[in-house]
Amino acid sequence: MEGKGIDGKLLLLEKSDEISSDEISHLAIDIGGSLIKIVYFSTNSKCSTKDEAPALSKERQEVPNGDLNYHILSGRLYFVKFETSKIEDCIKVLASKKLQQCGAQCRHSHAVDKIKIKATGGGAFKFADLFKEKLGITLDKVEEMESLVAGANFLLKAVNREAFTYIGGQKEYVQIDQNDLYPYLLVNIGSGVSMIKVDGEGKFQRVSGTSVGGGTFLGLGKLLTKCKSFDELLELSHQGNSRVIDMLVGDICGGMDYTKIGLASTAIASSFGKAISENKELEDYKPEDIARSLLRMISNNIGQIAYLNALRFGLKRIILGGYFIRDHAYTMDTIAVAVDFWSKGEAKAMFLRHEGFLGALGAFMNYKGENADSMPLQLVEQQPPKSSSCIVDRIHNSTCVHENETGAVDCRLRVRMASNGNAIMKSSSKPSNPSTASCTPNTVKKGEEIKENQEQTNYADPSVLPPN
Repeated sequence: MEGKGIDGKLLLLEKSDEISSDEISHLAIDIGGSLIKIVYFSTNSKCSTKDEAPALSKERQEVPNGDLNYHILSGRLYFVKFETSKIEDCIKVLASKKLQQCGAQCRHSHAVDKIKIKATGGGAFKFADLFKEKLGITLDKVEEMESLVAGANFLLKAVNREAFTYIGGQKEYVQIDQNDLYPYLLVNIGSGVSMIKVDGEGKFQRVSGTSVGGGTFLGLGKLLTKCKSFDELLELSHQGNSRVIDMLVGDICGGMDYTKIGLASTAIASSFGKAISENKELEDYKPEDIARSLLRMISNNIGQIAYLNALRFGLKRIILGGYFIRDHAYTMDTIAVAVDFWSKGEAKAMFLRHEGFLGALGAFMNYKGENADSMPLQLVEQQPPKSSSCIVDRIHNSTCVHENETGAVDCRLRVRMASNGNAIMKSSSKPSNPSTASCTPNTVKKGEEIKENQEQTNYADPSVLPPN
């Protein structure tokens, strides 16, 4: 998982020996039912160009008591994950970083009691005492839906080449007009599924959802295939053939299409339907075929419900997030085909490169809303170097960022600090010090292939059962 930069142990531990003197600043965590997602900012230098000085001076003048300074931190956002069932591993990694709040508080022995990190998800309540007991850290809780929306809005506005469609085994990146972003339907697929109508910054409503999501896939998968993890189950599905278990239209119609209502013979009439008529036991089916059928069933269901809610509110743009997707070719293809079929091509499913970290990123963004005493983080607009050919979007008062080849995001943050110290959490075990990512033009790249082992099937209608 090194290429994605999202494996917690690899990123935070195995690379620790490559680090020089960078600092971890502003860490946020999303503790879900299945996974723990972490977003943190690692500094590499402080910016102090002449062009930025006036802006800093202006901000100081807006502070009534005049005792605060602003600093621009240049660095990189990192995205890491753990299984919630292995939360002790997550805590051990965080403990190894020896996070401590710098500045005046570091001079007092009780400083550790004042460390707070932003947290969202149900686990922010469930495991609050555990974090306090093991790490001396208080989880500053951020509302979950608010975090999801804030994270999605930030990615769609600020990160180049973030959103894409997936059609016929290929990614096509979508350049979204910032003036035409809203409204859209955000479909967050975690253990369960939430569908949120987003009308603007801070304007959203959860309009629907389903209990059949990632938790269902992993739960049934464990029972039926003996797989122990989500990734193991996904890997197993690569090798499977769902037609062995799913009842298709052709199985009912003698191998023929049901042309009168537009169903191809390869369309699914009933997921797991062949298990009804065949005189077989569970052990007679291959685990990989079961995994494939299960993944397809859940993905089809999500795609159909997503479109029906988009239709309900007249929305053309459907954004899918959550760690169920995991950039998995078959999952994306199945959801995209379901949306395309039910909308008759009028709506498209769009996916995100950082799909699993919306909540953690949104909680991270919450640092900017604090009062002066809490020394918040604020996102600032990043200007491209004059000598660079890199094209950077200008997003009102947000940061402009670039994603490097590891999945990390280069950015700059404006941090409000007390005059007697830095409002950051420092790591004594040295976080990663990656090489500077090269600037790439902000263009839409079409036809990028996903090299995944996938089943090429004419899905037609993925779920309707024709009359007998």
